[in-house]
Amino acid sequence: MTLEEKVGQLSMAAGGYAVTGPLLGGDVTADIRAGRVGSLLNLWGAEVISAVQKMAIEETRLGIPLLVGFDVLHGHRTIFPIPLAEAAAFDPALWAATARASAAEAAQDGISLVFAPMLDVARDPRWGRIAEGAGEDPLVAAEFGKAKVFGFQGANLEEPGAVAATVKHFCAYGAALAGRDYASVDISERTLHEAYLPPFAATVAAGCAAVMPAFMDLAGIPMTAHRPLLRGWLRGKQRFDGVIISDYNALAELMRHGVAADLVDAAALALVAGVDIDMMSGAYHKGLPRAIAEGRVSMEEIDASVRRVLTLKQRLGLFDAACRQRKAETPSPAPGPLAREAARRAIVLLTNKGALPLPPSLEKISVIGPLADARREMDGPWAAAGDREKPVAILEGLAAALPDVEIRFAAGVGIEGEDDSGIIGALELCRDADVIVLCVGEAAAMSGEAASRADLGLPGRQMELAKAALDLGKPVVALLSSGRPLTVPWLFERAAAVLATWFLGVEAGNAIADVLTGRFNPVGRLPVTWPRAVGQIPIFLGPRPTGRPFAPNDSYTSKYLDISVRPQFYFGHGLSYSCFAISDLRAKRQSFRFDETVEFTVEIVNEGPQSGEATVFLFARDVLASIARPLLELKGFAKIALCADEKGLVYFSLAARELGFPGADSQPCFEPGAFEFSAGFSAEPEALVTIRLEALP
Repeated sequence: MTLEEKVGQLSMAAGGYAVTGPLLGGDVTADIRAGRVGSLLNLWGAEVISAVQKMAIEETRLGIPLLVGFDVLHGHRTIFPIPLAEAAAFDPALWAATARASAAEAAQDGISLVFAPMLDVARDPRWGRIAEGAGEDPLVAAEFGKAKVFGFQGANLEEPGAVAATVKHFCAYGAALAGRDYASVDISERTLHEAYLPPFAATVAAGCAAVMPAFMDLAGIPMTAHRPLLRGWLRGKQRFDGVIISDYNALAELMRHGVAADLVDAAALALVAGVDIDMMSGAYHKGLPRAIAEGRVSMEEIDASVRRVLTLKQRLGLFDAACRQRKAETPSPAPGPLAREAARRAIVLLTNKGALPLPPSLEKISVIGPLADARREMDGPWAAAGDREKPVAILEGLAAALPDVEIRFAAGVGIEGEDDSGIIGALELCRDADVIVLCVGEAAAMSGEAASRADLGLPGRQMELAKAALDLGKPVVALLSSGRPLTVPWLFERAAAVLATWFLGVEAGNAIADVLTGRFNPVGRLPVTWPRAVGQIPIFLGPRPTGRPFAPNDSYTSKYLDISVRPQFYFGHGLSYSCFAISDLRAKRQSFRFDETVEFTVEIVNEGPQSGEATVFLFARDVLASIARPLLELKGFAKIALCADEKGLVYFSLAARELGFPGADSQPCFEPGAFEFSAGFSAEPEALVTIRLEALP
């Protein structure tokens, strides 16, 4: 291969169908024919991709096929719930199933590489990209990531319906300063190793094909040029031998970070750090020849990256015409039932004062709010290949579920803007209603990339509409469509019921109607701690203890003067139409050693009037250690389905090595002593059942 052809394999260009950054792809056919492009993004459609693959194979000197990548973050043609919503199901089998369905659709469209799953642990809901991941906990992110990698890739990348997964964004992107996307991150080495790296370690061990570094810098070193983490931790310690792909234009942005003077600098820094593919910046194409001439990178380093790219293409079967054809002809099951199941399992019933499920005696329902008939918003962010007219609107779903009920609708206000002229009319429709369904929240574009918010209340004049509806004295069931927790304590206090309905995808309206009518007993649980106010952020499961914990009768303890220290809702919170009780947490042994497994059982009783499903969390706390440990660490979660008045046992098996932590030298250590283990339906301390065991030397 010539140098130009090698650099071409390390260069990714945009196909021109979608824009994910500040640059336009334009027509790249001349570069493909010249061997200057090895990968494309933002192109889909079997016919179109087949044509460009034919060009790459038949009209270039070497005949090397293209990698074609796309953001299949929560569906391809069929849009499933956003990842944060799907995480609320706490169901790895479901996570894998939606990824598998998405992969089949993407493969049919000629896509071979997906830029998903996103593994960024996010503890600041101001950050718009919290919508794209599994929430605040590293264990949940790891389990979510493993399930998605398996769903996308299957057992063999050559098999029909398999695509290469790109885990992103490596690493700690969710800790962006002040929740502002792309902003700098500065966290401790301990937090890095305890919270942000574990999901990547888990998915590398699960065989992910590719990794994407984040845009931001970590303590002054941009991730695209972070040699200690990319070459040292990822390639060295974790033995990752797949492809590292930059984010959109990230190499060129090394100049804006102030660590590269020009594209030659940027190309050299990124390649030496371990980045194999330059997405859209042109830095490798323009800078690597000179960097080689100046001795700043070696041909051996370029060859190693090229081999990794070609190996991935080979693993995907791209060199095999019959394999490419099989993937294009992959049959995919009807995704509608799966999309509906995923959507309704993602809904979290936050509060309920007896208003839900809706009673069968209802005659009149007034549906108000700008999200009620907002079909195009239901997909949420990153639904690039989806048909935005396809989702079922909330109003549409309710009408289909309740054909004999009079349903009246008025938006009242827009999602944004100051026009409140429709509020009076909306209230008139509500005065004789049996119940008001209030549909409020964010627009899809208010979450996702470049969509950070400083104010997490309802935008526009939605609060005025909501408070006016509440003042009527009618039962109000509020539905919150959003990609993050919203700070609306007044709504939780006054509404008869509030549900987090997130952005649920194509079956949103039907799924919401299933839950409101009681056809589906809600099972969703919060994968993030829900704050009362922005001033509590960051707030998350298991902070470290303080020497002065909050005490209501002591001024000199950790507290706020103007608000409770407690969150609005704890991690794991979610109500059901059943009523579950938890008791009798037991362990098979009272002591254990590092190389042993600890097994637990806990009894769950369904004391409610109907069948339901409970999600149970297992937490641990190292009571006394050389380094202060978090008050709670999530170590497992499990589900149990019980009929009314039925009881059952939930089982947990925990490898004792999972109780270790990075020591003072950042190396893993395991210290003997007392450990507390707790089980509960959420992280609310008062509702946990706890036992104490002893770790032996």
